[in-house]
Amino acid sequence: MGVKITSAAFADSGMIPSKYTCDGINVSPPLAWQTEANGIKSFVLICDDPDAPAGDWVHWILYDLPAASREIKEDCNANRNLPDGALMGVNDFHKISYGGPCPPSGTHKYHFKIYALDKILHLNAGATKRTILEAMKGHVVDHGLLVGKYKRTK
Repeated sequence: MGVKITSAAFADSGMIPSKYTCDGINVSPPLAWQTEANGIKSFVLICDDPDAPAGDWVHWILYDLPAASREIKEDCNANRNLPDGALMGVNDFHKISYGGPCPPSGTHKYHFKIYALDKILHLNAGATKRTILEAMKGHVVDHGLLVGKYKRTK
């Protein structure tokens, strides 16, 4: 099985355009996904950077995405383009928003992970990655991964 997640902005393992980073206007990229899994009640999206000097750095979290949703529009933030019922978690910039790639050096990989769940998490807005992962345990029916890369040129 597996959720197929794609972006119109970059290919899997391709370079993320600067528009979606701290060097650009820092808006979230458009994403779309497909799955054939049954029993889905919601989706969770987590974007993090496993190459960060301090360890896995969280850039973006969305949860309780409706079961019928299959895309996230560009510039999805706490007050705009968020699918009905979806909530945003707190990232490692300590903000409830998207925080684009901004590696201190070298090329980093950014993992856009999508999880199909057999439940709605019903957590408060601003939940942390740890809280969300704990609530997801035993409820993931399908998942997928899209990897983007970014290297600062400035």
